[in-house]
Amino acid sequence: MHYLMLICGDEQWEPSPAELTEMIADTEAWVREMDGRGVRRFGDRLRPTGTATTVRVRDGETLLSDGPFAETKEQILGFDLIDCADLEEALDIASRHPSARLGSIEVRPLWPFGED
Repeated sequence: MHYLMLICGDEQWEPSPAELTEMIADTEAWVREMDGRGVRRFGDRLRPTGTATTVRVRDGETLLSDGPFAETKEQILGFDLIDCADLEEALDIASRHPSARLGSIEVRPLWPFGED
């Protein structure tokens, strides 16, 4: 089953050079491990929320807003699509992601079209 991991955290966090180096190295190690296990299908970082545009269509009119949909303390910083046997495996994989130590990771199963 496919799961989407939404990597959430505070995009205003300003790590020290040592903290940044450690986070990058830990994340690269996680990616190599998950790619090696064949569970990670795709993932990437997202640019800051200031680059986002929210799209809504109301009464046939397209409305565009700068920024994210809602103001929150944590922002979606990245994502990974993983393929796991079950939710237990997906949660284990998410708990190993370095960003879980600083922010949170929301894990959601995909809901393919045609499935009820």
